[in-house]
Amino acid sequence: MRKTLWRALARSPKATAGAILLAVFIVLALFPGLFARDNPTTIAYPRNLGPSAAHLFGTTGLGQDVFSQAIYGTRPVLEIALGAGLASTLIAALIGVAAAYLGGFWDGALNVFTDVVLVIPLFPLLIVIAAYVHNSGTGVLIAVLTFTGWAYTARQLRSQALSLRSRDFLAAARVRGERAAYIIAVEILPTMISLLVAAFLINALYDVLFASSLQFLGLGDPNSVAWGTMLYWAQNNEALQTGYYLQAIVPGAAIALLGAALALLNYAFDEIGNPALRPVRAPRARRRLASIRIRRPVSA
Repeated sequence: MRKTLWRALARSPKATAGAILLAVFIVLALFPGLFARDNPTTIAYPRNLGPSAAHLFGTTGLGQDVFSQAIYGTRPVLEIALGAGLASTLIAALIGVAAAYLGGFWDGALNVFTDVVLVIPLFPLLIVIAAYVHNSGTGVLIAVLTFTGWAYTARQLRSQALSLRSRDFLAAARVRGERAAYIIAVEILPTMISLLVAAFLINALYDVLFASSLQFLGLGDPNSVAWGTMLYWAQNNEALQTGYYLQAIVPGAAIALLGAALALLNYAFDEIGNPALRPVRAPRARRRLASIRIRRPVSA
């Protein structure tokens, strides 16, 4: 199954483009010093300088290098995407699959809990929690996003697990006397790999957007270096109103590119998991048309 999955990904232009973009951001996050020579928090230059060879994107209203901030801001954003995305997907998998497989009382109780979380307005709740823990760092943002971001994925995974509950391999596992935890972890979840990866990617995408939005509103740690806090300081220093557009465009473009990378990978995994979404290749389409073409009768 893994070989089939990797083969399908290698043939997908969306997966290739998304993987290349994501790999670039991962390299920037792991080795920021190779690309940015300045400390992103050091106030060492004149304020609001324009782009130049020394400062590729100019300086901020406080005299910090915008390029260095964009490079060093990659790591906390990826930490939020990876941490909150993995945690919320794991919680959703455990709750959704357990509810579908166990059924009865457990299905009803877990469904009620999921529905309660689903009906709560997400972004206002995030604002309230983030405001309560003001100047929150990366760890707090991950915890907040995990707590609020698992319910919709749990509903999707429950629906998929319900379609698997009556399969023969699960009946064989029950006959062998396997425990429910073993069946869920070893028998059910491995059959849902493409769906789990797609769920993780979409959760990571929304976590990046929500975290950056909270930081932009000043509900994160304004002293940290992240793309959302760059937007926060650009707004406070009226960068757009005074003509220093790069202070806002650079972090905004970085968020958009990372979102595009995650979205492209998510579309690729959706196509792998759902054959109806896969594009029909031209040679195959031509063969199908040739096979159904009506031949004219040969005249005598």
